[in-house]
Order: sequence, then structure tokens, then C-alpha cells
Amino acid sequence: MILELTRRDEFSVITLNRPEALNALNTEMIADIAAAIDEAAKAGTRALLFTGAGGKAFCAGADIKELLGRSVIESKRFAALGQRVFAKLDTLPIPSVAAINGYAFGGGLELALACTFRIATPNAKMGLPEIKLAAIPGYGGTQRLPRVIGEARALEMIMTGRTVAAEEAERIGLVSRIVEGDAVAAGMAFAREFTKYSLPVLALAREAVMRAGDTPISEGLKIEADLNTLAFQTEDVQEGMSAFIEKREAKFKDA
Repeated sequence: MILELTRRDEFSVITLNRPEALNALNTEMIADIAAAIDEAAKAGTRALLFTGAGGKAFCAGADIKELLGRSVIESKRFAALGQRVFAKLDTLPIPSVAAINGYAFGGGLELALACTFRIATPNAKMGLPEIKLAAIPGYGGTQRLPRVIGEARALEMIMTGRTVAAEEAERIGLVSRIVEGDAVAAGMAFAREFTKYSLPVLALAREAVMRAGDTPISEGLKIEADLNTLAFQTEDVQEGMSAFIEKREAKFKDA
């Protein structure tokens, strides 16, 4: 199997499993990622984690051999497919974490950028090297990277194609933190810092922040007010406030 979807405690884990090809993306794997995301959405888990098999790479990008000789129409169709699949993570009802264990280049970094959060092992290396092939990112990299690290840094990474090591990635905000040991276990520990809270309210927070990048602040504030109002209609907010007043731990029901 070139992709595995497993359950680990309260989490779903997608493992890209082509270690002999550094977990490079091909048409079959992208289709499998789409199906796995859909399945994870229905699994009743609290977060979705991505990682790569073999320990050397998270995902080294698109399978270049598969890209050779494509027509204009085929190239456009394949880019649209990758964008559509990765965009599923934007509307996934649970947060997602890319546990970057090794190389994350091209489409691999674009997959990680589509996740809610990214963490990295010390040996991780990231980049969008498409310019070296006289190409540009096609699975959302030109759109998501500036939103994560800012326009100037994103342009520099994309236009030079240079590799960013884990320490720099953390410094510029490309990853949230560097982790030691097993990447999935570290990803689970990281996810538990927020998945202990109300999942519906976490989704509202994600939506508010994601929409901030696409709207003027005046409209963004209206969106925030609307989503804040929705949060106050949940049972969980009543539990949270009651627990605070009663000085006890809240027991959220995701309702």
C-alpha cells in the first residue's frame, strides 16, 4: 500500500508509504490522500496527522517521471486535482498536523502547508524547488506559503528554490516547533494541547483566522463577531464558563 490510514488513540494518522521514492506524490497517492481525508472526517477522531514512511522523507514532492510529457490540459488537470485534494483540509471538521520527518519538498511541503499546523524533526529540510525545473508550485504553494511566513520570505523561497532547515523553518514560522524522537508521537502530544477543547469551537476559531487573510479587517471583524456569537450558542461554552467559576476542569461534549 502506498498510503496507510490508521487509528492511534484519539487520532487518525495518514502515512505516505513510498519510502523507495522518498514518498513522492503520484496520481494514485493523491487519490488515496483524498479518500483517506474523507474517511478521517467520518472516523470520530480528534485530529488528523500526516507523516512519511521510512524516516528519510515526509514527501519529496511530485513524481517527476510522471510529469514528463504531459500536455497543457493534462498539466492543468493534475494541478487542479492536487489543489482540490489538499483544500479538503481547509474544511475538515478536525484540525490537521503535518509531522515532517525528513525531506518536504515541492508537493510535499504544499501538503504540509495545507495542514492546520506543522512540526518538524531536527533533520527536516523543506523547500519549493520547482523553479530549478523552470516550473512553479502548482498545489497551492504560491498561495499558502505567503500566508504562513509572509510575502517577502515566500517569494525568496520560491524564486530561489532554496532549502530551509528545521531551525530556520521554526524561526520564520513555517513550523510551530522542532520535536525529538518519533514524529507521530510528538505530533500527537502537540495535538493534545488543543484537542482537549471543544472541537466545534476549535473549528470556529480556525475559520475566523483563515478568513482573516482574504478579507479587509472591517469585514474580518464582522466575521469574528458572527463566529463568536455562534460559539456562545454551544453547550460547551456554558460548561467552560461554569467550570471556570466553580474552579474545576471543564468536561466538553463537542456540542
